[in-house]
Amino acid sequence: MPTVLNPYISFRDNARDAMNFYQSVFGGQLALSTFADFQASEGPAEAEKIMHAMLTTTQGLVLMGADTPNSMEYHPGSAISISLSGDDEVELRGYFEKLSADGGAVTVPMEKAPWGDVFGMCTDRFGVAWLFNVNAGQPTPAP
Repeated sequence: MPTVLNPYISFRDNARDAMNFYQSVFGGQLALSTFADFQASEGPAEAEKIMHAMLTTTQGLVLMGADTPNSMEYHPGSAISISLSGDDEVELRGYFEKLSADGGAVTVPMEKAPWGDVFGMCTDRFGVAWLFNVNAGQPTPAP
């Protein structure tokens, strides 16, 4: 198996809601495991929190996430963004619209960018920043 890079998002008490939302956006199969499933809860209040979630789509996207236990520091925010790019503008615009709706926000509208591609940015209702780039068919420069 080749090495794969998978975004893993930390949440505080809303990983289940967030991962269900991402499944509604991207489709695919969602696997959820709680702290109780692995006898890893630090107390009854945390038993049903998500210890590990993995969304796998038919397009090959994999997104992971988990609730941060109360005993650990949690720093939500913008230290990282998730970028989606490709040639299918209809698909990417659909993801953009779903992620930026219902409590999300468009930070950069999907428009033609100076480099010739269509580009946009949004933040979803969970505070995760997303970038979108639709390839305009320009050749990729050689490394």
